Amino acid sequence: MSLKTPFLPYYSSRSGWNALLPARTAMTEPQGVRAFDYIVIGAGFTGLSAARRLAELAPEKTVLILEGSVIGEGSSSRNSGFMSTFPRSGIVKDPAQDDLLGLSQIGVYEQGLQWLKGTLQQNRIECDWDEGSGKYNAAATPAGKAALRAGIEKNTRLGIDSEVLGQDQLQQRLGTRYYTFGYYTRNNVFVQPAAMHRGLADTLSENVTLLEETFAQRISGSPGHFIVATSKGDFSAGQVVIANNAFARKLGFLKDRLIAIYTYAGLTPALSDEQAAELGPARQWGVLPAHRLGTTLRKVSGNRFMVRSAYSYEAEQSVSAYTRMLTHYYKRRFPQMKSHEFEFVWGGTTALTRNGGIFFGKLAEGIYGSLGCNGSGVLRGTVNGRLLADLMLNQRSAELDAVLALGGPSWLPPEPLRALGVKSAIFYQGLKASAER
Repeated sequence: MSLKTPFLPYYSSRSGWNALLPARTAMTEPQGVRAFDYIVIGAGFTGLSAARRLAELAPEKTVLILEGSVIGEGSSSRNSGFMSTFPRSGIVKDPAQDDLLGLSQIGVYEQGLQWLKGTLQQNRIECDWDEGSGKYNAAATPAGKAALRAGIEKNTRLGIDSEVLGQDQLQQRLGTRYYTFGYYTRNNVFVQPAAMHRGLADTLSENVTLLEETFAQRISGSPGHFIVATSKGDFSAGQVVIANNAFARKLGFLKDRLIAIYTYAGLTPALSDEQAAELGPARQWGVLPAHRLGTTLRKVSGNRFMVRSAYSYEAEQSVSAYTRMLTHYYKRRFPQMKSHEFEFVWGGTTALTRNGGIFFGKLAEGIYGSLGCNGSGVLRGTVNGRLLADLMLNQRSAELDAVLALGGPSWLPPEPLRALGVKSAIFYQGLKASAER
């Protein structure tokens, strides 16, 4: 559970993914050294990737990673465990140019996925890596069906094979007639996110120091000698990486570009083989909704089932409220189940931007960041963290140029107009999502 501090999110419940794993001893005490070559603020997938790459490119340098929470309980360990190489769309208005940018993104993400796979294998990190199950996009409404048809057309232009499925086919595979239309693609890997997060954090090289339960409060100084004030005293570094998503605002960065949104998930107890078969014959599958405020589903290895849905602005709903909501969405899709109880329920933050753009690059002289994951932080955060280190150390590549070419986040109005606008948009989009929720 996170501390109640403005510098990191507060969570009422443990991450269900982390609760499934053996206990871990957090690294919470400074070891005496206070001066480093690089300080990375945030030990999510982006921060860990940036630190690992900095240590690889400059093995004679030292890196400190500051994590406000503990590994396994932060936002990176609270997601749904999908890693898709599908690109962000709508970057430019010209469809042909947008498709070209999409193709370059796919190449970057596929290469990043192979780097991540190799890193996991090299360090013998077990995280239920599954690149064979693929994923489904499914719709329960006419509007959702139209949105998926547009997605299939874009997939075709990008060379992505989409297997189109009707209601009967979806029922055979997923065990529910709730969805009337969908498609299946293979450009996805499933992982146990907390297991992967913990494994990556616990296998850093000797020139990287991880310090947990230590949140950054202020950055002062100048390039070559920055001072990062934290809850456990001051640390210095020549360069700084900001990788704490929406909470970069508390350090003075992108205050008019980022918002924090909470989403919610529930994970069932281990089901009997008979009950698991009610969710379709495959050992594992995942469904993404046709509307962005719809419900994500995942049948997990070990006969568990995950339901994820809903948004709230900057603050967590009550556990009882989101438990009722998740139970409702589960029950109406799978009324045949003997029980619709969850063993674990939890909230998690994601950083959103108005236009879906991610900030990537230099925030100030000597300070770099990758911020605003927009709900796709596992693979893209890993890729961006690695490439951010390349940018800092002048390691130019086609992949780095491709990420630099993407548009950044657009301006957001100040409070209270921002809160009014976001909450109104959540309400309106929730109505539009209707049965996709």
